[in-house]
Amino acid sequence: MHLVVGLGNPGKEYEGTRHNVGFEVIEHLAHKHRIAVNKRAHQAVVGDGLLGENRVILARPMTYMNLSGNAVAAITRYYKIEPSSIIVVLDDLNLPVGKLRLRMGGSAGGQNGLANIILRLGTQDIPRIRIGIGGVSGSKMVSHVLSRFPADERTLIDESIDRASSAIETAVAQGFEMAMNRFNVSA
Repeated sequence: MHLVVGLGNPGKEYEGTRHNVGFEVIEHLAHKHRIAVNKRAHQAVVGDGLLGENRVILARPMTYMNLSGNAVAAITRYYKIEPSSIIVVLDDLNLPVGKLRLRMGGSAGGQNGLANIILRLGTQDIPRIRIGIGGVSGSKMVSHVLSRFPADERTLIDESIDRASSAIETAVAQGFEMAMNRFNVSA
């Protein structure tokens, strides 16, 4: 069994923002595979179903981004899921809009939601898919991550959400390393 966690912030005011692309990937996968992600449990909204022949738990933490690890830790304890069977989907300021980067582990790279997951699980060895949201520095960072994409970037993000979903399907069926080989391409 795999746990696929999309990071974001709960609430209508955050829908469609750069910081919520992880939530959008979960919604895309849920729709595509007819998995109802509507059960409130473990400080998250979760659903379980099949990606192909493989059972998955899809989750959107409701703890706000910076405390995402609380929900992830609760879900992994309940379902007895190892960190290597988790896929975290998150936004990344350091990547161009729409670019994907898959990694088996490593530091949080300044992403507070991932940092909290690493802290709560006690390991950096957590597979993750980063989706580029474009970057700014300094005092404009918060307003940037909470902004919505202009139309030209929205097209790129929609394509990257579809690619991230395909990467997750590949990772669940054939392993994360195969997904890295297929989806970590220069664009």
